[in-house]
Amino acid sequence: MARTRVTRPAPRRVSPRISRRTSRRVAADVCLLVVAAAFCLPLAWVVLSSVDPHAGLTVKAPDGLTFGNFDAILTADVTFRPLLNSLLLCGGGTALAVVCAVLAAYPLSRFRSRLNRPFLLTILFATGLPITAVMVPVYALFVQVDLIDTPQGTVLFFAASQLPFAIWLMKNFMDGVPKELEEAAWTDGASTRQSLLRIVLPLMGPGVAVVTVFSFVTMWGNFFVPFMLLLTPEQMPASVSINEFFGNRGMVAYGQLAAFSVVYSTPVILLYVLIARRLGGGFALGGAVKG
Repeated sequence: MARTRVTRPAPRRVSPRISRRTSRRVAADVCLLVVAAAFCLPLAWVVLSSVDPHAGLTVKAPDGLTFGNFDAILTADVTFRPLLNSLLLCGGGTALAVVCAVLAAYPLSRFRSRLNRPFLLTILFATGLPITAVMVPVYALFVQVDLIDTPQGTVLFFAASQLPFAIWLMKNFMDGVPKELEEAAWTDGASTRQSLLRIVLPLMGPGVAVVTVFSFVTMWGNFFVPFMLLLTPEQMPASVSINEFFGNRGMVAYGQLAAFSVVYSTPVILLYVLIARRLGGGFALGGAVKG
C-alpha cells in the first residue's frame, strides 16, 4: 500500500515593510496611552480625593469613603453663590458672543467684498493676542466708563474676548450651507432675516453648538478677567473663589478643593451632554439643491 506524502506549506515570511508598519502603529498606540494617562491622572486625583478623608497630593485609593468634603463646601458662601455668578457671567457672555458671531459671519459668508480678507486676517490676529496684554488699557477704560466691578462690564469683555474666534468658526460653518437654499426661500418671499433664522441656522446647528461650547468652557475657566474687573467678593465667580482653598503657609484643604472641583466641573459636563447630539450631527445636505 503506497503511502501518501503530505507536503506542508512553507512558512510565510513577514515583509519588512509590514513589520515596520506594525512597529509604528504600536509606537503610536503607546504614545497615545501615555498622553491619555497624563490627562486621566489629574481627573483620578480629583475624583478619589473628593471622597478621601485624608486627601493629599498623591493619587491613591481613599483611606475610607466620606462625603464630609462635600458637606463642608456645599454652602451659599463657598459654592452656590460663586456658581450662580459664574453661570450668569459665562451664560450671558456666551449668548452675546454667539449672537454677534452669527450676525458678523453671515455677510462675510454670503457677500463678496474687498474688505472680507483684511477683516478675517484682523480677526485671526486678534485671536492671538493674550488677555494679559490688553487688561491694563481695558481696566483703565472700564474705570472711565464706570463699568468696573459690574457684572455687565465683565459680560461685555467676556463676549468681546471670544468674539474673534467665534466669528472665524461661525463663518467656516456657515460656508457649508448652500446659498441656493436661501435663494429658493427668497423666491418664495422670505426676507434675509427669515432665511437666516429658518434656513441657515437650523442647518448649521452643529456649528452653533461648537461655538457655544467652546465659548462657554473658555469663559468658565477664566480666572484673570473676573479677578481684575470685579472687586466685590460677593460678585466673584467660582473660577476666582476656588483660590480661597489655598490657605497661608502652604496649608491646602485638598479634600475640599477636590470636592469643589467636582462640583465646579458639573455645569460644563452637563452642557456638553445636552448638546452632544448636535455636535455629532452633520449637515445632511446631500441632494438638497438638486431637483
